[in-house]
Amino acid sequence: MRIGFLGLGKMGSGIAARLLEAGHDVTVWNRTPGRAADLIALGAREAPTPAQAAEGAEAVFSMVADDGASTSCWFGETGAAAAMPEGAMLIECSTISHAHSVRLAQEARNRGLVYLDCPVNGPPSGARQGELVLLLGASQQDLDRARPLLEVISKSILHFGDVGTGTAYKLINNLLGAVHIAAMAEAATLAGKCGIDTDTMIEAIRTGPIASPHTMRMSRPMLEGRPADTFALAIGLREKDARYCLGMAEAAGVRMPVGDSAHDWYALATDTHGDQDDSLLLETVAGRAVSA
Repeated sequence: MRIGFLGLGKMGSGIAARLLEAGHDVTVWNRTPGRAADLIALGAREAPTPAQAAEGAEAVFSMVADDGASTSCWFGETGAAAAMPEGAMLIECSTISHAHSVRLAQEARNRGLVYLDCPVNGPPSGARQGELVLLLGASQQDLDRARPLLEVISKSILHFGDVGTGTAYKLINNLLGAVHIAAMAEAATLAGKCGIDTDTMIEAIRTGPIASPHTMRMSRPMLEGRPADTFALAIGLREKDARYCLGMAEAAGVRMPVGDSAHDWYALATDTHGDQDDSLLLETVAGRAVSA
């Protein structure tokens, strides 16, 4: 299948590589040139604009940072949507706001395109290995059409309902992650002040009811006062996702005070650690919590 791919960060590069290795004809674009070398070695072509990446494509994927980047690459002056043939699939994998996802879907329909709401769960290594969990919002018919592509990049496809529901869940999921990590940072700060043995606390967390992938990933580095061994999600991106989720909650008339508190920590940390792994939220929490 002829495919366009927009956005070659850690996640996007991994997904594009999987599509190439499955034998698809992939043309890639990235806002900052020079990131396509490995994909070109696998057979990709690099386009200078999103529109040129999308020309004649049966499906175009996007994995970019936020609403603004998504709008630009789809509907900007050199946006992909105008170059896509009628009936082509617009597959948005970026973590964007719920309102933006709904707007994208309507604009795609107005242009005769098929929109799939397809954010993902999983680390960059999972993208490269085809082990992502896809969070789909789409009609069953559109999902069935896209499934041969989506199965190449995933170990699981969770269909939440119509367009917008995949993004809604993704935002809820990432806010929950922010809450877990902020709570772990606060707990690690207090544990250090109380003289609790690090290894014993980690074992207690692992064998107790509060264990989760997030708490286990963060427990040792935070209790030892260091960054996590592997990069997962930048603090600035987690702050954006939490902010988008809280905006969605406000539009739905739902109060989320625990989420608000976690977002406040991320907003503070973004100023100094925005492009770093969110295990470093500990530095902001420890500095403010101790001095408060």
